[in-house]
Amino acid sequence: MPITKSAKKAVRQSLRKRERNLQKKEAVKDIVKKIKKLISEGKAEEAKILLPQAQKAIDKATKSFLHRRAASRRKSRLTALINKKSKV
Repeated sequence: MPITKSAKKAVRQSLRKRERNLQKKEAVKDIVKKIKKLISEGKAEEAKILLPQAQKAIDKATKSFLHRRAASRRKSRLTALINKKSKV
């Protein structure tokens, strides 16, 4: 347990940050899941409409817990998957 005033404040801050990070992480997971489900159902055009939302969620996650190169890789792979399925 924290004893000093600053340690107590640090615990409060870390709990708030944890909540925010979990929300962002869930948002990324949910939108990517939706896109992959649409792709598997053959609805590439609908998935293409959701792509900007996924990129936005990934960019927001980049500011807190996701590395910028990992974020770039995720966006690139999602885009490539959608483009590959929309051509078929």
